[in-house]
Amino acid sequence: MTPAAALTRPRIPEWLRLKLPTGNTFGQTRNLLEDLRLHTVCESAKCPNHWECWSKGTATFMIAGDRCTRACGFCAVTTAKPLALESDEPERVAEATRRMGLKHVVITAVARDDLPDGGAEHFRLTIEAVRALNPATVIEVLVPDFLEREDSIELVLSARPEVFNHNLETVRRLTPSVRSRATYDRSLNVLRKVKERSGNSIYSKSGLMLGLGETEDELIGALSDLRRANCDILTLGQYLQPTLKHLPVEEFISPAKFEQLGEHARKMGFVHVASGPMVRSSYHADDFSPGAIANHAL
Repeated sequence: MTPAAALTRPRIPEWLRLKLPTGNTFGQTRNLLEDLRLHTVCESAKCPNHWECWSKGTATFMIAGDRCTRACGFCAVTTAKPLALESDEPERVAEATRRMGLKHVVITAVARDDLPDGGAEHFRLTIEAVRALNPATVIEVLVPDFLEREDSIELVLSARPEVFNHNLETVRRLTPSVRSRATYDRSLNVLRKVKERSGNSIYSKSGLMLGLGETEDELIGALSDLRRANCDILTLGQYLQPTLKHLPVEEFISPAKFEQLGEHARKMGFVHVASGPMVRSSYHADDFSPGAIANHAL
């Protein structure tokens, strides 16, 4: 590969080319987030869906700052020494949820390995603040692995989110090159412990990115590992390189293949599966709400 070729990205296939939405809701969402001084993973992680989501008045709130203590090869969130937690942030997230009229809110965070509990108490306070102001809203959290600390997992579960999401991200072989400090087995253990402690009262959820060089056999193996951990909800989406400094895309997976993989996952017993090129962990998260899938038995 020539030096010039190394600095270019492969051509995006037609099915990944997005049409930017029109309307005023995008600007209104952006202004609201700025007014309440809130971060979103939509912006920080350069999510390709943020134009659509913001134009529909939805967003995934990212608490505990926008500086991550890890440097994953796929993620565009800034790696730097984090700032102190903001004590009023839980109330600001709750107010944003109220103003946006969210029926399903997703709360995520950077990895805070600098904190003794990894930021778990901040998650708990945010969940409780959101529920106090928005009692009918379904709350989903997308958490880091907390280094598998038992007390941190318990802190988040004590606030009773309806959905507990922690992403496996990729297959076992690729984990060391894709994820920073995280391990494949630790992520599975976090998901397993969630179900051991919560039973059927909380839905567990995880997701993987495709196109990083995994084989289909490796992917099916990862899905089997998630089912053995009693993971309820699954997302499969196409990895897209956020900047030239990040891991390259090895393959673009066709929509037909995503559909096939999604059907296979459903037959494996996942309660709900979202599988498609533009699927992300919190994309159309309200499709996965307990009310929407109540007809499925856990």
